[in-house]
Amino acid sequence: MSEERTLTQAEDLSTPARSPVAQIAHWPRDAFIDGRFVDAVSGARFECVSPVSGEILCHVAECGAEDVDRAVRAARRAFEGGAWRNAEPQGRKTILFALAELIEADVDVLGTLITMDMGKPITDAREEVLDAAGTLRYYAEAIDKVYGEVGPTGPSALTLMTREPLGVVGIVVPWNYPLDVPMWKLAPALATGNSVVVKPAEQSPLCILRLAELALQVELPQGVLNVVPGFGEVAGKALGLHMEVDKIAFTGSTEVGKLFLTYAGASNMKGVQLECGGKSPSVILSDVPDLELAVEETATGIFVNAGQMCNASSRLLVHESIRDQVLERLAQQAEQWQPGDPLHPDTRLGAMVDERQMERVLDYIRLGSREGAELYNGGHRAREETGGFYVEPTVFTGVDAGMRIAREEIFGPVLAVQSFSSEEEALRAANDTAYGLSAAVWTSDVNKAHRFARGLSSGTVYVNCYDYGDLSLPFGGYKQSGGGRDLSVHALENYTQVKMTYIRLLD
Repeated sequence: MSEERTLTQAEDLSTPARSPVAQIAHWPRDAFIDGRFVDAVSGARFECVSPVSGEILCHVAECGAEDVDRAVRAARRAFEGGAWRNAEPQGRKTILFALAELIEADVDVLGTLITMDMGKPITDAREEVLDAAGTLRYYAEAIDKVYGEVGPTGPSALTLMTREPLGVVGIVVPWNYPLDVPMWKLAPALATGNSVVVKPAEQSPLCILRLAELALQVELPQGVLNVVPGFGEVAGKALGLHMEVDKIAFTGSTEVGKLFLTYAGASNMKGVQLECGGKSPSVILSDVPDLELAVEETATGIFVNAGQMCNASSRLLVHESIRDQVLERLAQQAEQWQPGDPLHPDTRLGAMVDERQMERVLDYIRLGSREGAELYNGGHRAREETGGFYVEPTVFTGVDAGMRIAREEIFGPVLAVQSFSSEEEALRAANDTAYGLSAAVWTSDVNKAHRFARGLSSGTVYVNCYDYGDLSLPFGGYKQSGGGRDLSVHALENYTQVKMTYIRLLD
């Protein structure tokens, strides 16, 4: 590893024409608590390593339990003070719209931070920034469109059902979409009047710290937004166990999601919303309406973001009569997804987030071969000369349902292909998993489409497409993929509680 870079050294990674790195005035790297950037109480810092080149970008404040406590208490003071939760809906809307404008205007800086911090191709990173701004606008616009209810009581009473903010919300998020996924939770939590403490993933903390810096430019009351970078087993655990946190909203692995359930039970029974892992199947039936499209979108579903997606289409179930045609087209698709320089605008497949994740994926590839699956495509580290962490798009055939590569979430560009002979067999195989986040079926028969959509144990079912949706549609999983839903107006319910007021009308 090299010594910590200066900004000038970092700019050498790409030319100004290709990357907006030169526009970054500074990279926030301290905790953001009670409206100020501060060091961790211990003074500890951890290395922020770029997967693009394997070099150290900076050292970030390593928050511990004491820092989390400071952030939670700041959030509690802000909530109890009422400046945000009691603000007129139009006032909150105006502030969040202003923040969305700043995010959009900062697309060059935030996009580059995402690319340098977690390896996402710059074009995708910029799109993520714009999506995050759009999400914030969506929930800002919804603020004054949430109504209460009047209960159906008799003439002697008036009963009101009103929604109130929960209080302090802890948001714990992953590294694969370091701005977009946090915004799925942050936007509705703020829109409904809560105060928040965000614990970003230690692998990609920089863009959330930059977001906090942007929040200083709008009139968001002090303490409403706090950011505590650090490690999950310390800072995340402290947030999960804190008695003054009213809810945890988490996206990440199923293993860690279960920990937050135990933290809630061991503390104050705080609400826990989980969006966890997946092993999502794409089922191509023999009557697929467009074989080229089915293969292309399945390949995109597993290779985009280097396969680092909870709803990646990591299992392909294909009818045996078209298996060879599908594999031939998969090989062609894989050629179009070779790893490249994440700072180049034409790159489609970037780096794994860090060396540990790269080695995890390579270990699974070696495991697949030992289990008896056929390595049909890829399977190796790429661009090793750059010092970065890249893995080729990889396809296994001859996969058996009992193999670990067919059952465990790899979180990399690795596709496991299974074949089937009947619809019943395909549906059983698709549901033969502990997860239930997303699934797809490809068919020309509307009856089959409905049967599969009804039969698939999945929070989202795509028919003749993969990974489509927008802000108006809920997203979440069945089984060990978690509970609760992000996105849509339903997400506003996640950050409010219903109060019933019974008014006796006296004669």
